[in-house]
Amino acid sequence: MKPVLPNDDTGTLSEVERKMAENAGDGIEYPDEAGYPDGSGFLSETQTALVSEVTSAQPARSDINFYIVDNEESRTYDAVSGDTLLGGITYDRRGDVVTLIATSVFPEFRGQGVATELIRKTLDDIRSHGLTVRVQCPIVAAFLDGHREYDSLVEKS
Repeated sequence: MKPVLPNDDTGTLSEVERKMAENAGDGIEYPDEAGYPDGSGFLSETQTALVSEVTSAQPARSDINFYIVDNEESRTYDAVSGDTLLGGITYDRRGDVVTLIATSVFPEFRGQGVATELIRKTLDDIRSHGLTVRVQCPIVAAFLDGHREYDSLVEKS
């Protein structure tokens, strides 16, 4: 069963979202471990794996050398190693606030610290530009729960 692909307000998907949808499983959902604001959300198997990575008691440090690219056209922070796309974080920006919407890492790079470093590098980039963050992504929210050094970056409700 192929997943239904979400469209953004421009009717297009980012390259990361397209590629992740192609690799998506059967849509089995698992209970929400990262915590949605209403407490009733669910995480996919992929999201659960990424939450496990970013909340691990012994976090994996990525041996994969990669950099992030702020792709303003597709509104993603892309994790790139050489010419290989590893994953990304979709976002929306309104003024000085960047809303982090979803984190994706391709299956072959999961469990290797890529999600953790992608989030860290994205937050550091946002901080370096004097912006603040609003979090909608449960994976980023789970990461932030264990990394209080980013508290001042998160928009106060």
